[in-house]
Amino acid sequence: MRLFHEPADRRPRRALIAAAALSALALLAGCAAPSGASAPAPPTAQKERVPMSREPATPDPAAATDALFAAVAANDRAAVDRALAAGAEIDARGDQGRTPLVAATKAHRTEVAIALLDAGADPNLQDDMLDSAFLYAGAEGLDDILRATIAHGADTTATNRYGGTALIPASEHGRVTTVQILIEAGVHLDHVNSLGWTALHEAIVLGSGSPEQLLVVRQLLDAGASPTLPDGNGTPPRELAAARGYDDIVAELDAHL
Repeated sequence: MRLFHEPADRRPRRALIAAAALSALALLAGCAAPSGASAPAPPTAQKERVPMSREPATPDPAAATDALFAAVAANDRAAVDRALAAGAEIDARGDQGRTPLVAATKAHRTEVAIALLDAGADPNLQDDMLDSAFLYAGAEGLDDILRATIAHGADTTATNRYGGTALIPASEHGRVTTVQILIEAGVHLDHVNSLGWTALHEAIVLGSGSPEQLLVVRQLLDAGASPTLPDGNGTPPRELAAARGYDDIVAELDAHL
């Protein structure tokens, strides 16, 4: 058999072609995927965020009412407003039967008391001592609160634990401005309390005969209080004043006879 032998001059050329082909393949592979690099991962689908629904807070009137009393005690007007907005019972009864308004008035919290009145607090509710905001403000000369209670419907015929109107203790203490406010509000001038005294009697009997007491006596008489109405023991005002040496008051009474 005759074997075919490739010419020697073709062998090197074939080797060169094979080497070139291998180089081209390597180059193409390098361009397609850099050495050491991994193929990018397919994008992961993001989970849709569902907003959490928040349940509205359940109103707690009892807690709000406790907060209201605490705000009154702290004289914190802003906290009072927050408690009312949260549903506090504005006329709730607290210690000694006091409403927030009565508590504010007895603590002389003028701004808070007026804010409560503006928010609808009842000026006529009385505590266990039979004090209302109106009656207590009149007795103590808390004139700004007193005016506010009148503006918000205070009952000017209301009486305290002694059966007296607000005018009687105001006259007793010689509170000139307070007496004028109450006179202008129409409080009965000759109302007799459980002790048998009117405002004029108390201005004389329980007063000190001071210039302020003289002014109060004059205010009452000028407004129409009786200068002769006797007290529960049958003693007229002039005798009450003379027995105590209040000569100026005696003269004032004589001027109105």
